[in-house]
Amino acid sequence: MINEAIVKIEAGGLDQSVKDELLGQVYFMRAYVYSDMVFYHGGIPYITVPQDKDKDDLYVSRNSTAECFNFLIADLDKAISMLPEKVSGASSEYGRIDQCFAKAYKAKVLLYKASPQFNPKSMYTNSHWQEAYEAAKTAYEFCVNKGAALTPSYSDIWLQEKGDEVVFAVVNSYPNKVAYWDYYVRPGSLSRSTAQNPPTWNLVKAFPMLDGKSYNDPTGKYYVGTEADLLQSFWKNRDPRFASSILYNGDLYPVQGTKSGYRQYTALGIADQDDSYGTNPKAGVNATNNDFNTGFFVRKGSDLSLSQDLVATYSIDYILMRFAEVMLTYAETANETGHQDVALEMLKQIRKRAGIEAGSDNMYGIAGTDRETLRKAILDERNVEFCFEGHRFMDLRRTRNMMKLNGLEKFGVEAIAINADGTDMNLNEAKEKAVKFELKPENFRYKLQQVPLSKNSEKQFLVKESYYFFPIQHSKIDENQNLQQNIDWGGTFNPALE
Repeated sequence: MINEAIVKIEAGGLDQSVKDELLGQVYFMRAYVYSDMVFYHGGIPYITVPQDKDKDDLYVSRNSTAECFNFLIADLDKAISMLPEKVSGASSEYGRIDQCFAKAYKAKVLLYKASPQFNPKSMYTNSHWQEAYEAAKTAYEFCVNKGAALTPSYSDIWLQEKGDEVVFAVVNSYPNKVAYWDYYVRPGSLSRSTAQNPPTWNLVKAFPMLDGKSYNDPTGKYYVGTEADLLQSFWKNRDPRFASSILYNGDLYPVQGTKSGYRQYTALGIADQDDSYGTNPKAGVNATNNDFNTGFFVRKGSDLSLSQDLVATYSIDYILMRFAEVMLTYAETANETGHQDVALEMLKQIRKRAGIEAGSDNMYGIAGTDRETLRKAILDERNVEFCFEGHRFMDLRRTRNMMKLNGLEKFGVEAIAINADGTDMNLNEAKEKAVKFELKPENFRYKLQQVPLSKNSEKQFLVKESYYFFPIQHSKIDENQNLQQNIDWGGTFNPALE
C-alpha cells in the first residue's frame, strides 16, 4: 500500500508542495516498516514498487542486509528532504512526521547498522560507527535548534502532552482513539483488568541510589550493603525515577475515587485479592496471581485522575521517541568514536534531570570516563530511563548482551506486616491498620519469591546465540522457496554485515 501511495501521489495532479508533504510521510513510513523487519531478521525483500499478482513475479528473494540498510537510508533521506522541519504541538498537523523525528530515526537505524548485532566480528571497531555518530550529532543539534529539550520533571514526561521532550507521539483522543495503558498497568483492584507485566525485583535492583551509585558500591553516599540489606529498604534514597516508575507495597497512590491518604498494599491477607502476592501461611488465604504478580506494579505514565470506572478512557498520547533517546543515541555513538566528553555530558544531563545528586566530583555517580566504562553506563542508563517503554529487549539484542540473561531467574517481593520489635504482626491488627492506611513500607519485612511459582513453569531464562536474529517463518518459506533461512536457523542467509 505504501508503494501504491508513492506511485499515485507522484502521478496525481496535486501541487508540488502537497506532493512533497505526502511523499515525505510515505517514504518515512516505508523505511520505518522495513527497518523493523531488518532489526529482527537481517536482510529482507525490500520491494519499492507496487506488485501485481497477475503480472509480477511474487517469488522474491531477500536483499542482503547491506543493501537493506542502503535502501533504508535512501528512503529516510528522501523523506527528510520533503518533510517540514518541526511540527509544533499547537499545529493541526501535530502527530505527523517531521524532520526532527526523521533525522533522529535515521541515527537510530545507523546505530543498529554499527551495532555488535550486525557486526559480531568487529563489534566496536567497524567503520559504521563514524557514520552513526555523524547522523546522531546532526539529529541532536537539529532537534535542539528546533526547541527540543528534556522535560524538567521526569514524572511529567508522559502526563503533560506535547512537551519539549516529545520528538514523536502517537496521538490519542477520547473517544475516537484511546490507549489501554492504565487498564493494564494498574493494580487489579483499581482497574478493570488484571495488571500485566509487573516489575520484578531484578529491575528494582537496577535503579541506582540517589547519588547515582549502586546500592552495593561502598564508595557511595547511600551505600546499603548486600542485596539482603537492600530488600528491607529498597524504596529509600533511590534515584527519583524509581518512585516515578514503580508502585510498591505501602506506597501512597492517590487514584481518583480512593479515600484520602490511600496506600497500595500487596501483602497477602491484607491487600485486595487481585493485588496480593506471596505465600505467607499465617494469612489464611492463597494468592491467586503468584505466577505473574511480583509485589510491584508499573506507576510510570499512569493517569491517577482517572477513577476505576474510567480507566479504559485513558487517552494520553503515546511517545514513540523522546529527546532523551536522541541524547543517548548521540552518547553511544560518540563514545565509540573517541568523543567520550560528549558521551559523558549527555549522561550527566540525563541524570541531572532525573534528580540524581552531582556529588563533589560532579560525576552524578558515573564510575569513569574510559570507553568501556561509559559503554556499560549508557546501557545501564537506558535500562532505567526507558523502563517500560519497550527498549530493553532490543538494546540487549543489538549490543549482543542477551546471553547475559541465560540462566537468570526472576523474583518478586512478598511483604509481611511486622511489629516495632520485628515480630510478625497479628493479621487482624494489620488489616485494621491497613484499612486506615497506617501501614507504611517500613512496617513490613520483605522476602523474595521466584516468579512464576508453578512447579511446571520455566524457572530460568533460556537464551541462545541464534536469538540475535530471528528466523523466517516456515509458513513464509513454504509460500516462497526463494526466501533463504538465516544461517543460525538451518539456512544459508547471513543476516549480519560481515
